[in-house]
Amino acid sequence: MKQRLLYHIRSFGYALSGLKVLLLGERNMLIHLLATLVVIALALWFRLNTERWCLLLFAIAGVWIAEAFNTAIERLCNVVNPEKHPIIKQVKDISAAAVLLAAIAAVLTGILIFFF
Repeated sequence: MKQRLLYHIRSFGYALSGLKVLLLGERNMLIHLLATLVVIALALWFRLNTERWCLLLFAIAGVWIAEAFNTAIERLCNVVNPEKHPIIKQVKDISAAAVLLAAIAAVLTGILIFFF
């Protein structure tokens, strides 16, 4: 039982370490952090109801999760093949497109929440 608890505590430590790597090592994450803080401030200012908060948080989380996976995929690709390779480029481009799609969806969600 004690070993399982330690395992779970370590898992959270690994996750927090990954978050630290994202925030300190990825320029785009700082942009996402700034956008997140602005959106949260606006949501507090407009006193959004619970449903709108949930939608907003899902949109924010979607962008953060997409960026985290994009970063992980890019770093793995760099280790697997440090040389330029057309398939590796496609993989990186596709994972970057996922972040773009999540960000567009988040912006559209924000527009709907704040203006309609």
